[in-house]
Amino acid sequence: MSIRRQTEELEQSYLHAKACLSMNSKGRLRPAREGDIRTCFQKDRDRIIHSKAFRRLKHKTQVFLAPKGDHYRTRLTHVLEVSQIARTVARALRLNEDLSEAIALGHDLGHTPFGHAGESVLNEIHPGGFDHYKQSLRVVDFLERNGKGLNLTHEVRDGILKHSKGKGVILPDDADDKAETLEGQIVRICDIIAYVNHDLDDALRAGVIKKSDIPSSIIKVVGDSHSKRIDTMVKDLIDGSIKSDLTKIDMTGNVMSSIDKLRSFLSEKVYESDSIMEEFNKAKEILKNLYSHYMNNFDVLEQHFKTFVNKDIYSDIKKEKDRKQMMVCDFIAGMTDHFAIMTYEKLFLPQQWTVM
Repeated sequence: MSIRRQTEELEQSYLHAKACLSMNSKGRLRPAREGDIRTCFQKDRDRIIHSKAFRRLKHKTQVFLAPKGDHYRTRLTHVLEVSQIARTVARALRLNEDLSEAIALGHDLGHTPFGHAGESVLNEIHPGGFDHYKQSLRVVDFLERNGKGLNLTHEVRDGILKHSKGKGVILPDDADDKAETLEGQIVRICDIIAYVNHDLDDALRAGVIKKSDIPSSIIKVVGDSHSKRIDTMVKDLIDGSIKSDLTKIDMTGNVMSSIDKLRSFLSEKVYESDSIMEEFNKAKEILKNLYSHYMNNFDVLEQHFKTFVNKDIYSDIKKEKDRKQMMVCDFIAGMTDHFAIMTYEKLFLPQQWTVM
Protein backbone atom coordinates (compact mmCIF):
# COMPACT_ATOMS: atom_id res chain seq x y z
CA MET A 1 0.00 0.00 0.00
CA SER A 2 1.36 3.45 -0.95
CA ILE A 3 2.04 6.14 1.65
CA ARG A 4 -0.63 8.30 0.03
CA ARG A 5 -3.18 5.54 0.40
CA GLN A 6 -2.20 5.03 4.05
CA THR A 7 -2.68 8.75 4.68
CA GLU A 8 -6.09 8.68 3.00
CA GLU A 9 -7.17 5.79 5.21
CA LEU A 10 -5.93 7.63 8.31
CA GLU A 11 -8.04 10.61 7.27
CA GLN A 12 -11.04 8.34 6.85
CA SER A 13 -10.64 6.82 10.30
CA TYR A 14 -9.75 10.00 12.23
CA LEU A 15 -11.31 13.08 10.62
CA HIS A 16 -14.79 14.36 11.39
CA ALA A 17 -17.66 13.02 9.31
CA LYS A 18 -18.07 16.48 7.76
CA ALA A 19 -14.41 16.81 6.82
CA CYS A 20 -13.41 16.83 3.14
CA LEU A 21 -11.41 13.63 2.60
CA SER A 22 -8.60 13.66 0.07
CA MET A 23 -9.92 10.47 -1.51
CA ASN A 24 -13.29 12.17 -2.10
CA SER A 25 -11.95 15.18 -3.98
CA LYS A 26 -13.94 16.15 -7.07
CA GLY A 27 -10.69 16.13 -9.00
CA ARG A 28 -8.62 18.54 -11.06
CA LEU A 29 -9.32 20.72 -14.08
CA ARG A 30 -7.41 18.20 -16.17
CA PRO A 31 -7.11 14.51 -15.29
CA ALA A 32 -3.78 13.70 -13.65
CA ARG A 33 -2.31 10.70 -11.91
CA GLU A 34 -1.84 11.18 -8.18
CA GLY A 35 1.53 10.13 -6.75
CA ASP A 36 2.46 7.51 -4.19
CA ILE A 37 3.52 9.87 -1.38
CA ARG A 38 1.31 12.95 -1.16
CA THR A 39 -2.45 13.29 -1.09
CA CYS A 40 -4.04 15.56 -3.70
CA PHE A 41 -4.34 18.46 -1.25
CA GLN A 42 -0.74 18.07 -0.09
CA LYS A 43 0.33 18.19 -3.72
CA ASP A 44 -1.73 21.36 -4.26
CA ARG A 45 -0.05 23.00 -1.27
CA ASP A 46 3.40 22.18 -2.65
CA ARG A 47 2.52 23.40 -6.16
CA ILE A 48 1.42 26.72 -4.70
CA ILE A 49 4.55 27.14 -2.56
CA HIS A 50 6.82 26.43 -5.54
CA SER A 51 4.99 28.82 -7.87
CA LYS A 52 6.42 32.13 -9.09
CA ALA A 53 3.32 33.99 -7.95
CA PHE A 54 3.88 32.77 -4.37
CA ARG A 55 7.48 34.01 -4.36
CA ARG A 56 6.38 37.42 -5.61
CA LEU A 57 4.14 37.86 -2.56
CA LYS A 58 7.21 38.75 -0.48
CA HIS A 59 7.41 42.11 -2.29
CA LYS A 60 3.70 42.94 -2.39
CA THR A 61 2.04 45.36 0.01
CA GLN A 62 -0.19 44.30 2.86
CA VAL A 63 -0.95 47.80 4.21
CA PHE A 64 2.29 49.79 4.15
CA LEU A 65 3.64 50.31 0.63
CA ALA A 66 7.10 48.91 -0.13
CA PRO A 67 8.03 48.99 3.58
CA LYS A 68 11.71 49.38 4.43
CA GLY A 69 11.24 48.27 8.03
CA ASP A 70 12.08 44.61 8.56
CA HIS A 71 9.04 43.83 10.70
CA TYR A 72 6.11 45.08 8.64
CA ARG A 73 3.87 42.43 7.11
CA THR A 74 3.92 41.76 3.39
CA ARG A 75 1.40 39.77 1.39
CA LEU A 76 3.62 36.70 1.88
CA THR A 77 3.77 36.90 5.65
CA HIS A 78 0.01 37.51 5.62
CA VAL A 79 -0.76 34.23 3.83
CA LEU A 80 1.63 32.39 6.16
CA GLU A 81 -0.20 33.76 9.20
CA VAL A 82 -3.58 32.86 7.69
CA SER A 83 -2.27 29.37 6.95
CA GLN A 84 -1.06 28.81 10.50
CA ILE A 85 -4.31 30.00 12.08
CA ALA A 86 -6.39 27.94 9.63
CA ARG A 87 -4.33 24.82 10.35
CA THR A 88 -4.83 25.28 14.08
CA VAL A 89 -8.60 25.56 13.68
CA ALA A 90 -8.86 22.69 11.20
CA ARG A 91 -6.82 20.40 13.45
CA ALA A 92 -8.92 21.26 16.50
CA LEU A 93 -12.13 20.50 14.60
CA ARG A 94 -10.68 17.31 13.04
CA LEU A 95 -11.10 18.73 9.55
CA ASN A 96 -8.65 18.38 6.68
CA GLU A 97 -5.65 20.46 7.69
CA ASP A 98 -3.90 20.00 4.33
CA LEU A 99 -6.89 21.38 2.42
CA SER A 100 -7.17 24.46 4.65
CA GLU A 101 -3.43 25.04 4.36
CA ALA A 102 -3.46 24.85 0.56
CA ILE A 103 -6.37 27.29 0.27
CA ALA A 104 -4.77 29.70 2.74
CA LEU A 105 -1.41 29.71 0.95
CA GLY A 106 -3.04 30.26 -2.45
CA HIS A 107 -5.80 32.70 -1.58
CA ASP A 108 -3.92 35.93 -2.42
CA LEU A 109 -1.80 34.83 -5.39
CA GLY A 110 -3.73 37.24 -7.64
CA HIS A 111 -3.25 40.29 -5.47
CA THR A 112 -1.90 43.39 -7.19
CA PRO A 113 1.11 45.49 -6.27
CA PHE A 114 0.33 48.15 -3.64
CA GLY A 115 -2.37 46.04 -1.98
CA HIS A 116 -5.96 47.19 -2.24
CA ALA A 117 -4.86 50.45 -3.88
CA GLY A 118 -3.72 48.38 -6.86
CA GLU A 119 -6.90 46.34 -6.84
CA SER A 120 -8.98 49.51 -6.72
CA VAL A 121 -7.29 51.15 -9.69
CA LEU A 122 -7.42 48.04 -11.89
CA ASN A 123 -11.08 47.63 -11.01
CA GLU A 124 -11.57 51.22 -12.12
CA ILE A 125 -9.64 51.23 -15.42
CA HIS A 126 -9.81 47.64 -16.64
CA PRO A 127 -12.98 46.84 -18.63
CA GLY A 128 -15.02 44.27 -16.74
CA GLY A 129 -13.44 45.31 -13.44
CA PHE A 130 -10.94 43.45 -11.27
CA ASP A 131 -11.18 41.34 -8.12
CA HIS A 132 -8.09 39.83 -6.54
CA TYR A 133 -9.86 36.59 -5.61
CA LYS A 134 -10.89 36.00 -9.23
CA GLN A 135 -7.36 36.86 -10.33
CA SER A 136 -5.97 34.36 -7.80
CA LEU A 137 -7.98 31.65 -9.50
CA ARG A 138 -6.79 32.90 -12.89
CA VAL A 139 -3.19 32.65 -11.69
CA VAL A 140 -3.50 29.02 -10.60
CA ASP A 141 -5.64 27.99 -13.58
CA PHE A 142 -3.87 29.76 -16.45
CA LEU A 143 -0.94 32.03 -15.72
CA GLU A 144 1.44 29.79 -13.79
CA ARG A 145 3.75 27.30 -15.51
CA ASN A 146 3.94 29.38 -18.67
CA GLY A 147 0.23 29.21 -19.29
CA LYS A 148 -0.39 25.63 -18.16
CA GLY A 149 -1.57 26.56 -14.67
CA LEU A 150 -1.11 24.51 -11.50
CA ASN A 151 -4.06 22.19 -12.21
CA LEU A 152 -5.30 22.29 -8.62
CA THR A 153 -8.18 20.33 -7.16
CA HIS A 154 -11.76 21.61 -7.27
CA GLU A 155 -11.89 22.11 -3.49
CA VAL A 156 -8.76 24.28 -3.33
CA ARG A 157 -9.89 26.34 -6.33
CA ASP A 158 -13.33 26.82 -4.77
CA GLY A 159 -11.81 27.95 -1.46
CA ILE A 160 -9.52 30.44 -3.20
CA LEU A 161 -12.40 31.93 -5.19
CA LYS A 162 -14.68 32.34 -2.17
CA HIS A 163 -12.21 33.47 0.48
CA SER A 164 -12.85 37.19 0.16
CA LYS A 165 -15.47 39.16 1.99
CA GLY A 166 -14.34 42.75 1.39
CA LYS A 167 -16.41 44.90 3.73
CA GLY A 168 -19.29 42.45 3.54
CA VAL A 169 -20.55 39.73 5.85
CA ILE A 170 -17.83 37.59 7.41
CA LEU A 171 -19.99 34.46 7.57
CA PRO A 172 -22.46 34.55 4.67
CA ASP A 173 -25.65 32.49 4.73
CA ASP A 174 -25.92 32.30 0.95
CA ALA A 175 -24.41 29.04 -0.27
CA ASP A 176 -23.17 30.76 -3.44
CA ASP A 177 -20.98 33.09 -1.37
CA LYS A 178 -19.25 30.54 0.83
CA ALA A 179 -16.86 27.71 0.10
CA GLU A 180 -18.33 24.26 -0.47
CA THR A 181 -16.06 22.75 2.19
CA LEU A 182 -15.83 23.61 5.88
CA GLU A 183 -12.08 23.86 5.37
CA GLY A 184 -12.59 26.64 2.84
CA GLN A 185 -15.01 28.42 5.15
CA ILE A 186 -12.38 28.29 7.89
CA VAL A 187 -9.88 30.10 5.65
CA ARG A 188 -12.40 32.87 4.94
CA ILE A 189 -12.67 33.64 8.66
CA CYS A 190 -8.99 33.04 9.47
CA ASP A 191 -8.08 35.51 6.73
CA ILE A 192 -9.86 38.27 8.62
CA ILE A 193 -8.61 37.10 12.04
CA ALA A 194 -5.08 37.38 10.68
CA TYR A 195 -5.36 40.72 8.96
CA VAL A 196 -7.29 42.69 11.60
CA ASN A 197 -4.66 41.67 14.14
CA HIS A 198 -1.49 42.08 12.12
CA ASP A 199 -2.69 45.31 10.46
CA LEU A 200 -3.41 46.70 13.92
CA ASP A 201 0.04 45.60 15.06
CA ASP A 202 1.73 47.24 12.06
CA ALA A 203 -0.28 50.45 12.45
CA LEU A 204 0.83 50.71 16.09
CA ARG A 205 4.44 50.06 15.05
CA ALA A 206 4.23 52.75 12.37
CA GLY A 207 2.73 55.30 14.76
CA VAL A 208 -0.39 55.72 12.64
CA ILE A 209 -2.45 54.98 15.76
CA LYS A 210 -1.75 54.67 19.48
CA LYS A 211 -2.81 51.82 21.74
CA SER A 212 -5.11 54.23 23.58
CA ASP A 213 -7.00 54.83 20.29
CA ILE A 214 -8.36 51.27 20.22
CA PRO A 215 -11.98 51.33 21.46
CA SER A 216 -12.26 49.92 24.98
CA SER A 217 -15.31 47.86 23.95
CA ILE A 218 -13.09 45.86 21.60
CA ILE A 219 -10.31 45.37 24.13
CA LYS A 220 -12.81 44.25 26.77
CA VAL A 221 -14.04 41.37 24.59
CA VAL A 222 -10.99 40.18 22.65
CA GLY A 223 -8.03 41.33 24.75
CA ASP A 224 -5.38 44.02 25.07
CA SER A 225 -2.52 42.39 23.18
CA HIS A 226 -1.88 40.85 19.77
CA SER A 227 -1.57 37.30 21.10
CA LYS A 228 -4.61 37.58 23.38
CA ARG A 229 -6.80 38.85 20.56
CA ILE A 230 -5.85 36.02 18.21
CA ASP A 231 -6.23 33.47 21.00
CA THR A 232 -9.72 34.76 21.86
CA MET A 233 -10.89 34.78 18.26
CA VAL A 234 -9.51 31.33 17.44
CA LYS A 235 -10.95 29.72 20.59
CA ASP A 236 -14.33 31.32 19.92
CA LEU A 237 -14.30 30.07 16.32
CA ILE A 238 -13.47 26.54 17.45
CA ASP A 239 -16.04 26.54 20.28
CA GLY A 240 -18.78 28.02 18.13
CA SER A 241 -18.22 25.46 15.39
CA ILE A 242 -18.19 22.55 17.86
CA LYS A 243 -21.45 23.75 19.42
CA SER A 244 -23.07 23.63 15.98
CA ASP A 245 -21.74 20.05 15.59
CA LEU A 246 -19.99 21.41 12.49
CA THR A 247 -23.26 22.09 10.71
CA LYS A 248 -21.52 25.41 10.07
CA ILE A 249 -18.36 27.28 10.96
CA ASP A 250 -19.52 29.75 13.59
CA MET A 251 -18.57 32.32 16.23
CA THR A 252 -20.42 33.93 19.15
CA GLY A 253 -22.13 37.28 18.70
CA ASN A 254 -19.82 39.20 21.06
CA VAL A 255 -16.59 38.18 19.35
CA MET A 256 -18.05 38.54 15.86
CA SER A 257 -19.29 42.02 16.74
CA SER A 258 -15.86 42.95 18.07
CA ILE A 259 -14.20 41.80 14.84
CA ASP A 260 -16.63 43.96 12.86
CA LYS A 261 -15.89 46.94 15.13
CA LEU A 262 -12.16 46.35 14.70
CA ARG A 263 -12.55 46.23 10.91
CA SER A 264 -14.44 49.54 10.98
CA PHE A 265 -11.85 51.07 13.29
CA LEU A 266 -8.99 50.02 10.99
CA SER A 267 -10.82 51.31 7.91
CA GLU A 268 -11.33 54.75 9.43
CA LYS A 269 -8.10 55.20 11.37
CA VAL A 270 -5.61 53.22 9.27
CA TYR A 271 -6.65 52.21 5.73
CA GLU A 272 -8.35 55.55 5.03
CA SER A 273 -6.03 57.71 7.10
CA ASP A 274 -4.40 60.69 5.38
CA SER A 275 -0.90 59.23 5.58
CA ILE A 276 -1.89 55.89 4.04
CA MET A 277 -4.20 57.41 1.40
CA GLU A 278 -1.51 59.84 0.29
CA GLU A 279 0.77 56.95 -0.58
CA PHE A 280 -2.06 54.89 -2.05
CA ASN A 281 -2.96 57.71 -4.41
CA LYS A 282 0.63 57.85 -5.62
CA ALA A 283 0.51 54.08 -6.20
CA LYS A 284 -2.72 54.41 -8.17
CA GLU A 285 -1.14 56.97 -10.48
CA ILE A 286 1.81 54.64 -11.09
CA LEU A 287 -0.46 51.79 -12.16
CA LYS A 288 -2.72 54.02 -14.25
CA ASN A 289 0.29 55.27 -16.18
CA LEU A 290 1.70 51.77 -16.63
CA TYR A 291 -1.62 50.44 -17.88
CA SER A 292 -1.97 53.30 -20.37
CA HIS A 293 1.65 52.95 -21.51
CA TYR A 294 1.40 49.25 -22.26
CA MET A 295 -1.94 49.65 -24.06
CA ASN A 296 -0.30 52.28 -26.28
CA ASN A 297 2.99 50.38 -26.66
CA PHE A 298 1.76 46.81 -26.79
CA ASP A 299 4.79 45.56 -28.73
CA VAL A 300 6.91 46.28 -25.63
CA LEU A 301 4.61 44.15 -23.49
CA GLU A 302 4.76 41.30 -26.01
CA GLN A 303 8.52 41.16 -25.48
CA HIS A 304 7.92 40.75 -21.75
CA PHE A 305 5.42 37.97 -22.40
CA LYS A 306 8.05 35.82 -24.08
CA THR A 307 9.40 35.12 -20.61
CA PHE A 308 6.24 35.85 -18.61
CA VAL A 309 3.56 33.55 -19.99
CA ASN A 310 2.45 31.67 -23.08
CA LYS A 311 0.37 34.04 -25.23
CA ASP A 312 -1.67 31.11 -26.55
CA ILE A 313 -3.80 31.16 -23.40
CA TYR A 314 -5.41 34.35 -24.74
CA SER A 315 -6.39 32.79 -28.05
CA ASP A 316 -10.03 32.33 -26.97
CA ILE A 317 -10.44 36.11 -26.63
CA LYS A 318 -11.62 37.02 -30.11
CA LYS A 319 -11.37 40.82 -30.13
CA GLU A 320 -7.81 42.12 -30.35
CA LYS A 321 -8.47 45.06 -28.00
CA ASP A 322 -10.00 42.76 -25.36
CA ARG A 323 -7.03 40.43 -25.67
CA LYS A 324 -4.57 43.30 -25.21
CA GLN A 325 -6.44 44.62 -22.19
CA MET A 326 -6.42 41.20 -20.54
CA MET A 327 -2.70 40.74 -21.14
CA VAL A 328 -1.90 44.21 -19.77
CA CYS A 329 -4.07 43.57 -16.71
CA ASP A 330 -2.43 40.18 -16.04
CA PHE A 331 1.04 41.68 -16.41
CA ILE A 332 0.42 44.61 -14.07
CA ALA A 333 -1.47 42.51 -11.49
CA GLY A 334 1.51 40.16 -11.33
CA MET A 335 4.01 42.93 -10.58
CA THR A 336 5.56 43.39 -7.16
CA ASP A 337 5.68 46.86 -5.57
CA HIS A 338 9.40 47.06 -6.35
CA PHE A 339 9.03 46.04 -9.98
CA ALA A 340 6.15 48.47 -10.56
CA ILE A 341 8.14 51.37 -9.09
CA MET A 342 11.30 50.40 -10.98
CA THR A 343 9.38 50.09 -14.26
CA TYR A 344 7.63 53.42 -13.72
CA GLU A 345 10.93 55.16 -13.01
CA LYS A 346 12.50 53.66 -16.11
CA LEU A 347 9.59 54.64 -18.36
CA PHE A 348 8.59 58.04 -17.02
CA LEU A 349 11.48 59.59 -15.08
CA PRO A 350 14.74 60.93 -16.53
CA GLN A 351 17.61 58.49 -16.10
CA GLN A 352 21.06 59.59 -15.04
CA TRP A 353 23.51 59.66 -17.91
CA THR A 354 26.09 56.98 -17.20
CA VAL A 355 28.62 57.45 -20.06
CA MET A 356 31.82 59.11 -18.78
